[in-house]
Formats: sequence, C-alpha cells, structure tokens
Amino acid sequence: MIEVKDIVKRFDDLLVLDHVSADFYDGKVNMIIGQSGSGKTVLMKSLIGLHRPDSGAILYDDRDISKMNESGMRHLHREVGMLFQGSALFDSMTVLENVMYPLEMFSQLSATEMLARAKYCLEHVQIAERAYDLMPGEISGGMQKRVAIARAIVMEPKYLFCDEPNSGLDPRTSLVIDRLIYDITKELNICTIVNSHDMNSIMEIGDNIIFLKNGKKEWQGSKDTIFHAENEALDDFVFASELYKKVKEAENSKQKN
Repeated sequence: MIEVKDIVKRFDDLLVLDHVSADFYDGKVNMIIGQSGSGKTVLMKSLIGLHRPDSGAILYDDRDISKMNESGMRHLHREVGMLFQGSALFDSMTVLENVMYPLEMFSQLSATEMLARAKYCLEHVQIAERAYDLMPGEISGGMQKRVAIARAIVMEPKYLFCDEPNSGLDPRTSLVIDRLIYDITKELNICTIVNSHDMNSIMEIGDNIIFLKNGKKEWQGSKDTIFHAENEALDDFVFASELYKKVKEAENSKQKN
C-alpha cells in the first residue's frame, strides 16, 4: 500500500499539488485521472521519487520515502516496476533481451534462472516463443506494450506504475492491455498505479480512482461509484462525451428502477 499524506509541490511560484492525500491499495488498479495540467503527472513522479514534495509524506508500507537516503531509494526502486507511455524498449535488443535486462542489472540470478524468468513473464503476457528473437521494430505496438509489461514485472515488483499504458493503441488492443494489467495486479497482488485519461480504461479496470483538478484531489472512488459521485467537476471530465452522458443516464435510470 502507498499512502500520500497532505503533500504540497511547487515549482517556483506555481503550486502544482495542493495538500493532496490519497491511498493506493495492494491488489487493486489505482488510477490517477484529470485534465492536462491537473497535477497527475507530477503526483506520479512524486510517488516514484523523481520529485520530492515540499511538505507532506509518501509512505510505501509505512516507509517514508522523504526520509530515505540514496541507498534506501535504490533498494525501494528494486520493488518497483515501470510501464512507460511509449513502451521504451531498447531498439538494439531483441524482445527476450529487453525483458532480461533488469535481471542482468539488478538481480543475483544465474544466466539460466534469468532466462527462465524472462520466458515465464513473456508467456504470461501471451508473447509466443517465435517472437523472442525479434527486434522491437519488427513487432506491433500492442506486442511492444505486452513486452514492456513483461519487463516491468520480471523483477517481481510490489508496486507497478503505468504511464498512459494505452497511448497510441487502437480500442481493441487497449482492452487487451487493460485486461493484462488488471489480471497481473490481481494474480500477483501488486499495488498498481495508472496515470490515464482513457475513459474506457477507467470504466473497465478502475478499482480505486483519484481525480485531480487544479492540483487538488476532488474525488476518490471506484468505477462502480463514479456514476453516482455527484461531483460536477468529475462529471464534466468523465462524462464529457455524448456517449458517456447516455451511459450515466442509463445507469442512474437503472438505479431508480
């Protein structure tokens, strides 16, 4: 579990995070949503330790990262997996080599053990063995994202951060990636944090949703409670399209009946 307690972050005179508190739970897909400029990217970077809050605390299972030295942060980062927006695979490495890379850098496993672990993770995200020796440029965007997920979980992380995981993907492939993230979170009991503006993802896998506006937490709930939040700012963001307005109307009508 990650707890955010009353954090404030400024860049010069610009207040980006305004006394934000939120909880991110193990075994759940925790989503940070909001418009551009709402502070969600800065919040995620603060959670990872790339930004230090000016005040407040961020606790990883009661460990305050603001009090960690460089060695402590290095140890913590070995418990963290990261799925980058553009997959960020190494062009000069094969699919298999990409997944093995974190093991080679940070683990004490033998070469045989690393190979077995990398293959297990690739199988887990449904990458066929015939693709292991291909380069990232030789596979589709959806496959690249699945390889990136395999690399993100290869070190068996306790915490998984996903930055816009469906960026650039078609709707069908996005659903596949959503389901993979959801299933892996549940199966491995990972604390997964997703930074997203994809409404389909929010409605599909949002176990715990934190909505930011102008650097403040406006609302926290789930995909099941978002229809009845009675928060005007949230409604304007989530139900901006005519389609989702109709979905909300249908859901509210069903509740009344």
